[in-house]
Amino acid sequence: MSSLILAGCQRNIKETVDIIIQNGKIIDLETGQITQKDIYISNGRIKNLENPDSPLLYNGNKLIDAEGKYIVPGFWDNHVHFRGGKNLISNNRKFLKLFIANGITTVRDAGGDLTPSVLQWKKSISEGNLTGPEIFTSGPKIDGPNATWTGSLEVDNELDVQIALDSLISLKTDFVKLYDSRISGELYLKTIEEAEKRGLITSGHMPFTVNLDETIEAGIDAIEHLYYVMKGCSSMEANVTKQLQAESIGFWGAMPLLLDSYEESTAEKTFALLKANNVYVVPTLYIGKVLSYLDEADHKEDTYLKYLEEAFIKTYEGRINGALRASAERRIERKNLDHFFGELTNNLNKAGVGILAGSDCGAYNSYVYPGISLHKELKALVNAGMSPLEALKASAYNGSRFLKKDTDYGSIAEGKISDLVLLAENPLENISNTQKIDFVIKGDAVYNSEELGILLKEAVIEKN
Repeated sequence: MSSLILAGCQRNIKETVDIIIQNGKIIDLETGQITQKDIYISNGRIKNLENPDSPLLYNGNKLIDAEGKYIVPGFWDNHVHFRGGKNLISNNRKFLKLFIANGITTVRDAGGDLTPSVLQWKKSISEGNLTGPEIFTSGPKIDGPNATWTGSLEVDNELDVQIALDSLISLKTDFVKLYDSRISGELYLKTIEEAEKRGLITSGHMPFTVNLDETIEAGIDAIEHLYYVMKGCSSMEANVTKQLQAESIGFWGAMPLLLDSYEESTAEKTFALLKANNVYVVPTLYIGKVLSYLDEADHKEDTYLKYLEEAFIKTYEGRINGALRASAERRIERKNLDHFFGELTNNLNKAGVGILAGSDCGAYNSYVYPGISLHKELKALVNAGMSPLEALKASAYNGSRFLKKDTDYGSIAEGKISDLVLLAENPLENISNTQKIDFVIKGDAVYNSEELGILLKEAVIEKN
């Protein structure tokens, strides 16, 4: 009899979890459905989800009253850069706080020249010794001889390709990023094919000396930016490619030709091919608009300039000066292209092609600031025609699937890592509500609005 009584008492003893979030409205990014649930978090993962009227199953070390708040997975910025050389390491490190302060719990670093620092930050964050987002990084980009970007792995033959990929594996990078400034079309395709053999995820720019269908056939997993998709939607792609191979025209010279020869039937075939091969597209619409209007916009009073060192701001000069030196015709072409890319993004989305929301923030990319620019990108996707739900899916939901991390990320479910954002208002009604952040939960760390404000203050650069 006493053993039965003891067993009964043990069943009534509540387990203690790290965090309990009560009464929150959870947004299902797959369906858009909103359900009110209590979330129990332990050891950085969601242990249980229960209806608010269910008996309390656990005691909690931290209790968050989420009444009236909307809960989404922590945001992913699927295209950032940590770069600028050794002198800008400290400034790049401060950006980690900007990401968390903006609810961005994961970033995809698409290549730079600070790989040793990035890998150290990644380790420190995972160990809980540094405040910042989960970092999935490509490490250095792969390009050809005399590559544009410092730190790139330069390939000039097939042996170089093998060495470059082996080095990325040894660094334990999360994907392979290809760039198109100097790499030959032949070695570009070879790199993708060899990466596929190794089971590596690939993304990149595409040399205009190869056709889009060749790149898809080789096994590319994501295409960064829309120039390359546009090329695959042109009825003149083969002809323009030959001109580029002969060097009778250059990249920018090809733009008006491709824009003028955009053909619906060709585009539909291209969209179907992208979808069938599960190739994601990263539109980076917001940076496109910012760069298209550098000749008109005045950014001198931008709030986020206070988070940048003078040396970092100086990296913006190249694009700014290029925009100011451009001919009137080129400026018009750039703005027309910006408008067209919005339409192209909407068409890709309607065709079922996976979209990834990425800001392209980092040194040299003028006035596209770490953290806040991801929210600007989400708004740009909605302005292009996507629904708020589709824009939200392009962040954490699609990002986790592209990197094959969806077992742990991308939705709010039992067993998943507890990276969450609590919003004061519904982002499905207005995408700008993604900026109305009350709490950020990164694993077992909780940041309320006051603490998020402190992170912003700590990221400010003291200037003389």
